Amino acid sequence: MRSSGTTDGLDLFVTHRSLLFTVAYEMLGSAADAEDVVQEAWLRWAGLEPEARAEVREPRSYFVRIVTRQALNRLRTLSRRREEYVGEWLPEPLLTVPDVAEDVELAESVSIAMLTVLESLAPVERAVFVLREVFDAPYEEIAEAVGKSTAAVRQISSRARSHVAARRPRMQVDRTEQQAVVERFLAAVTTGDVQGLMDVLAPDVVLIADGGGVAQAVRVPVYGAKKVANLLRPFPQWAVSPHIGLVWLNGGLGIRIDDEAGGPSLISVVVEDGRVARIFAMRNPDKLGRLAEETLLAR
Repeated sequence: MRSSGTTDGLDLFVTHRSLLFTVAYEMLGSAADAEDVVQEAWLRWAGLEPEARAEVREPRSYFVRIVTRQALNRLRTLSRRREEYVGEWLPEPLLTVPDVAEDVELAESVSIAMLTVLESLAPVERAVFVLREVFDAPYEEIAEAVGKSTAAVRQISSRARSHVAARRPRMQVDRTEQQAVVERFLAAVTTGDVQGLMDVLAPDVVLIADGGGVAQAVRVPVYGAKKVANLLRPFPQWAVSPHIGLVWLNGGLGIRIDDEAGGPSLISVVVEDGRVARIFAMRNPDKLGRLAEETLLAR
């Protein structure tokens, strides 16, 4: 496929922009950084002469390659910064539309739970996993994007896939069941119902909160239903005029809390066997600036 003309050439990038954002976001776990990477790719593309753009035979592969390289450079820098992060680091959440949840594979790939697992991969491993497992890119195309041989990429892909498989949560939950469990959990939290919490929490539930050293949040994971229930039980006492609702968050149903005392929070939960198995509470205000935006994700 050849691009034709200046306008058509620029329109090609716009056509693929949602896909490129998704690639960058899954690699970086940060919407702000993903937007910067896509903008850098756009500037590079727009800076080409029309004749040079017309020579690009596979625009999608070309754009993905640029975004991958830019994201890898940024990911290496971010990895060093995250080593100094105060408390637990969680991905920047995105408000999504219900349609994203209908694409089960995409919804799982952008879930907070999966992005947290991807954080444990090395930068190149993460790039290879995202491009191969999520977007089904050919090994040859991935090799060109990450600067490795095809054989090396195959090995990296196998290693990353095994690593993720051993840590990924079971996300195959019916939307109706998930909503029912999330609503039970929310009702128990907002009323301080300890027994209700114990009933809806899995025995080995894990709660991870990200305050970034700015907002109040536990700095280490909390394990076990009893400890998590005791941590959440006082919510009705310390919350001031809270506005609480369900939102579509990273391809799944989540909870949004705007509290005059505690500030905003976004909560993502993993449901397994009819109970809440993992709780991710995003409290860092620097990561919640996009709450009013509706972000579309694409393959």
